[in-house]
Amino acid sequence: MDDFLSHVWDFIWMFFTIFVFVAWLIALFSIIVDLFRDRELSGWAKAVWLLFLMFVPFLTALIYLIARGRGMAGRSVAQARAQQDAADSYIRSVAGGGPVGGPATEIAKAKELLDAGSITQTEFDSLKAKALA
Repeated sequence: MDDFLSHVWDFIWMFFTIFVFVAWLIALFSIIVDLFRDRELSGWAKAVWLLFLMFVPFLTALIYLIARGRGMAGRSVAQARAQQDAADSYIRSVAGGGPVGGPATEIAKAKELLDAGSITQTEFDSLKAKALA
């Protein structure tokens, strides 16, 4: 029975060790990504942080998270917003006008084509009817 309990505790300890290691890797990569994301930090300062992360990893990570943790969250939110804005802008450009678009945008585009002579008045009326339908 003692042998069985020993194996169970070894198994639990192994999972705990793996969990701590994976958490450490996630924190380390988050710090490295944040270092390169920060535009206000000079290249020399980034190099010093990376050097300390290599040679004194746990202490450096702890100091970084205490000193610059709030900034990490702000930079992460700013990047997420920028990516969302870029995606929204792309979707609007592909969809043809976005939320303000709709029938008014379609009619305006058709009017431009009519004024340029690309379509006839009949085609314009047809496009206008489709947009308003």
